[in-house]
Amino acid sequence: MNPILYCGLAASLVVSGCQATTGTRTSPSPTPTANATTPDAELRNTRWVLRALGGQPVPAPTNSEPYVLLRSTELAAEGNGSCNRFRGAFTLPAAGQLRFGDLLSTRMACASPEGNATESGFMQALSATRTYRISGDTLRLYGEAVTQPVALLHAVYLK
Repeated sequence: MNPILYCGLAASLVVSGCQATTGTRTSPSPTPTANATTPDAELRNTRWVLRALGGQPVPAPTNSEPYVLLRSTELAAEGNGSCNRFRGAFTLPAAGQLRFGDLLSTRMACASPEGNATESGFMQALSATRTYRISGDTLRLYGEAVTQPVALLHAVYLK
């Protein structure tokens, strides 16, 4: 590299890192606060991991982590209930509305009663879903009554 070009580049980096002051010390940039908002995740092509059913936290999985993924290229849903994989269709009839069709799943036995209960509750919640709300990385699924979500899920982004 040309020594003059190298010196010019180094000088421009030094100058760009300096801040002008008027006799007072500048404080460091504020750190992000809890009030910083996370942009809303996309409904489709996001792996939504189940965290709560009917307002109750989902126990740590003993089998597989329960999740649902709504494909962006087709109206296909897939996921894992905790013990079994499932696949089926979904529709988006209007803004904020979501309905799942029949979800077909494998029929393997769960290793624990908690897995059975989680899977059963998750499949019922998906079946009952009529509307949804996304806030940051949280998806809430609602049935006919919009007061309490039937399921709460968190986003895990796909690459």
